[in-house]
Amino acid sequence: MTLSMAGVFPPIPTPFREDESLALDQLQRNLERWNQTGLAGYVVGGSNGEFVYLSVEERLEVVRAARAAIPRNRLLIAGSGMESTRQTIALSQGMAAAGADAVIVVTPSYYRGRMDAQAYERHYRQVAQASAVPVLLYSVPANTGIELPAPAVIRLAAEPNIVGIKDSGGNISRIAGLVSDTPEGFQVLAGSASFFLASLAVGAAGCVAALANVAAEALIGLFQAFGAGDLARARVTQARLLKPNHAVTAAYGVPGLKAAMDMLGFYGGPVRSPLGPLGEPERNDLRQVLEAAGLLD
Repeated sequence: MTLSMAGVFPPIPTPFREDESLALDQLQRNLERWNQTGLAGYVVGGSNGEFVYLSVEERLEVVRAARAAIPRNRLLIAGSGMESTRQTIALSQGMAAAGADAVIVVTPSYYRGRMDAQAYERHYRQVAQASAVPVLLYSVPANTGIELPAPAVIRLAAEPNIVGIKDSGGNISRIAGLVSDTPEGFQVLAGSASFFLASLAVGAAGCVAALANVAAEALIGLFQAFGAGDLARARVTQARLLKPNHAVTAAYGVPGLKAAMDMLGFYGGPVRSPLGPLGEPERNDLRQVLEAAGLLD
């Protein structure tokens, strides 16, 4: 099954109340606002969704609630990665039943000394062959300490139910190689807004970017400008988004993203322990960055 991954996808945060329980009503309110934009869909239960702090049932609950608020013409891509292949298959099946159009599977990393190309190929093939919905590979070395080997990605791209990869490493030469060495129809997604334009230039289909939660229109505008051949406008937008993207990723992470959402009228809310909120100096810095980029009046 082939799904078009062209466009911009926010990896949406999971909203919590002050007691750290799920705030699914706030999730749906956020989605109602995002639905007014031209986003191609959503990644639910990814890294920015604090999936590592959720139980399996909570991960499914979030997807069920999101599906109820996401129109069928927008993709819902659900995070189903677990450390074992058996658990990943079970959760992928659960995500399909909860309404996901596709699943995105992060690289297992705990036993990283034994996680070579062969182990990953075996893992992803078994998951893809058991999944009722298409599978996206997910390489995020900043969090896992492992980059999914390019030769493994290229071989896995021939698996019919593996439709693409979110690559968050930021190596444009690698992204270009993945685009050129995989079959037509295999879609490469930039994993950050900071290298979105460069990735499009070498053939990426779109991006899954934390910044899309608070700058959807700007990133969609960049995507459209590139598609129309207006590289000057695309470059200006890319440059304007570099500092806010750094603020809500490498600098302040999920607490920064949620704080930015609060500033922009979304519900960001608290993070789940052991993550903690931004301090006041950090919030002030974040506000100044958002204002300077024209994202916050």
